[in-house]
Amino acid sequence: MFDFFRKAEVATEGKASAVGPLTAGGLGRMAAVQAATQPRWTARDTVSLTRAGFQGNPVGFRAVRLISEAAAALPLVLQDAERRYDEHPLLSLLRRPNPAQGRAEFLEAVYAQILLSGSAYIEAVAGSETGLPVELHVLRSDRMSVVPGADGWPAAYEYAVGGRKHRFQMQDGAGPICHVRAYHPLDDHYGLSPLEAAATALDVHSSASKWSKALLDNAARPSGAIVFRGDDAQSTMTPEQFERLQAEMELHHQGARNAGRPMLLEGGLDWKPMGFSPSDMEFHKTKEAAAREIALAFGVPPMMMSIPGDNTYSNYQEANRALWRLTLLPMMDKMMSSLNRWLTPQFGNDLTLSYDQDAIPALNADRQALWQRIGQADFMTLNEKRAALGLGPLPNGDSLS
Repeated sequence: MFDFFRKAEVATEGKASAVGPLTAGGLGRMAAVQAATQPRWTARDTVSLTRAGFQGNPVGFRAVRLISEAAAALPLVLQDAERRYDEHPLLSLLRRPNPAQGRAEFLEAVYAQILLSGSAYIEAVAGSETGLPVELHVLRSDRMSVVPGADGWPAAYEYAVGGRKHRFQMQDGAGPICHVRAYHPLDDHYGLSPLEAAATALDVHSSASKWSKALLDNAARPSGAIVFRGDDAQSTMTPEQFERLQAEMELHHQGARNAGRPMLLEGGLDWKPMGFSPSDMEFHKTKEAAAREIALAFGVPPMMMSIPGDNTYSNYQEANRALWRLTLLPMMDKMMSSLNRWLTPQFGNDLTLSYDQDAIPALNADRQALWQRIGQADFMTLNEKRAALGLGPLPNGDSLS
């Protein structure tokens, strides 16, 4: 739960998220029991995928943090047809969306929700005097559900916590909820998460980690077998002998702290060492292949995740530039487009909210090449060159002379 849902009471009039009272009731936990004889695949719901792919997997965790933190760190730019604003009520709102979050924390939460669930929900709390938004809150997507209207479009959104619900009724114009979602070919209302596309690879990678842990607990290698040869060529131990031998093995010879410890065998016991089988040797490669598939689903070059294997990019700078061009910029364009459709018009019809591409070090070489090409274009006016660079026009800038 976000801390900003729990607001302290103050004497003066304060604004609060409409779902704040719902969080006081707490949450229940659900558990799923699967048969031990069947493959254990992670459930494809948002909560299960988040626990398995973000909280319980280092590759998924790093991919989400890498993308969301990098995208949230870029400064925002507000401009109209004439100028770029340094101070504006909309910029002030985005600098401090709510009492518990700043701009970077707020945007990081939005981008992370899109990556983890495919959908992000932003609630706008309007002021009583002006009617303009005075607070913005990121709502958890696993608690939100779409209520379709008669025409199929969302008529309302329901936020559920612990059996209690709050309905956000949508109306013409700017509603209280902005829904930003990734493309889903088979769903009309919810986005498709990269975690869902990489769910099988996540299970393989996590299972390989558990296999490695179990191998480490057994002296970091499949040590071998103890063969019993009793009197008169008998090869069967009594239950008492078997339990005693098993207890001594677990106590004195298994685990990392007992690695390399010499073994003392009694009469009738023979040690047969065993090495790695070919399938054991390939198991680590399977884990690396699963890690590359997870990074691929998020659009992160494996080189940037320190994943060994075939690297498509010749160096780290090229991989970083590809990350921005192919993953980060498209996602931020989607986010800015949603805010310009929902939030920006409430502060002015001619305003446009964007991000400052000049603040991206990875694209410096591309930007310098663009400036050089536009600067050498003698067939363009000064204002045409400025427009190509995303800048506003200047007086007397429409002449070629």
